[in-house]
Amino acid sequence: MKWTDSREIGEALYDSRPDVDPKTVRFTDMHEWICSLEEFDDDPQASNEKILEAILLVWLDEAE
Repeated sequence: MKWTDSREIGEALYDSRPDVDPKTVRFTDMHEWICSLEEFDDDPQASNEKILEAILLVWLDEAE
């Protein structure tokens, strides 16, 4: 997965952290969790707030 795969990353976060309420997650923690996903293969420094927001929206959608 790359940073541009916001749908896949959001779904992977939902699957890997079922007990976490995405509304309470800080971007710094989310960034770390994304980079630690086994399927993730991109430059950790290539993300930005817009990308993380898009991923968070997918995660929120999955959680509801």
